[in-house]
Amino acid sequence: MNEVDLLSSLVLAPYIIKATALIGVQRKVGGNQFRHAFATLGILLDYKFFSDPVLLKASVIHDLIEDVPETNQLDLRRIDSQANQVVDLVLEVTKPEEMDKKEYLERILKSGSRSAKLLKVADRISNLTDLNRDFFTDQKIVDYLDQTEQFVLPMAREVNADMVIELTDLVKKRRKLVELLA
Repeated sequence: MNEVDLLSSLVLAPYIIKATALIGVQRKVGGNQFRHAFATLGILLDYKFFSDPVLLKASVIHDLIEDVPETNQLDLRRIDSQANQVVDLVLEVTKPEEMDKKEYLERILKSGSRSAKLLKVADRISNLTDLNRDFFTDQKIVDYLDQTEQFVLPMAREVNADMVIELTDLVKKRRKLVELLA
């Protein structure tokens, strides 16, 4: 199948319907988690992951279980024939409440699947795109950038060289902005 055929056969609507629960979940940077889900999907499409429907479907609901804890996972698992794989991937990138962020990212880096690493890298690209001084202190931004270099950039190195370039560029630009405005 060519790229057009792959995208034409992708059924996202049931996942989008579930993801609408994220419309009410506000992001610190403005907007809501629903828009962020689509930004993450857009990043994966931009990198031409057309042949991985599980990854694309998971991107639409990657924050759903974490941000809307009352989400019925059994309902999600009944969506389609790939739903179990989609939910398993979402759970793989869902941070357990009791786990700190560094431990969580280290777990994905060391033992996460290729799909989990791709999804986490796309998620971080979206987050870095939205990272700004209007909502975060300079120290919070620097810590986030350090975390990206320590954990997410090595994930990108494992899964996609072009994502490494984008992540590196985003980190560099955000650091420069903090330095210029400090």
